[in-house]
Amino acid sequence: MQQHITVSKEIIRKLEFYCAYQERCHNEVTEKMRSYAMTSQEIDTVMAHLITDNFLNEERFACSFARGKHRIKSWGKIRIVNELKFRQISKYNIDKALKEFSEDEYLETFHKLAENHWEIMRESNILKKRKKFCDFMLRKGFESGLVYEKVKELEAMTSI
Repeated sequence: MQQHITVSKEIIRKLEFYCAYQERCHNEVTEKMRSYAMTSQEIDTVMAHLITDNFLNEERFACSFARGKHRIKSWGKIRIVNELKFRQISKYNIDKALKEFSEDEYLETFHKLAENHWEIMRESNILKKRKKFCDFMLRKGFESGLVYEKVKELEAMTSI
């Protein structure tokens, strides 16, 4: 019995480090605990400990995730929302996360990414270029209205 308590403390230390190393969502931590073959009762106990001691905070995770993916990977709101939903983050926390960057910052990122991508594309057929550009921007998670307006603007500038 004494052995089990020692192992449990070691696992808790590992999980605390795992959560302290970078922000994690509840799903990631639960999967990690399953990889240690913990029972659901042990998982619940350790989750409660991690949340109580502030190693795990879903709102903090969502905000950090949204900030990082937007500023570093230039993701749009749609992709960020979908990725957070995939991680089973609540609508409240998703809405909070989207407030991590201003509308001005969002549009600046969008325009910079769009213009850079349009410039580096080496496609002579304008229809193919347009399709590749739109596919890229939509995959990044930007709203279709924004993307289609931008492609029209870039085509107009190119044809001058």
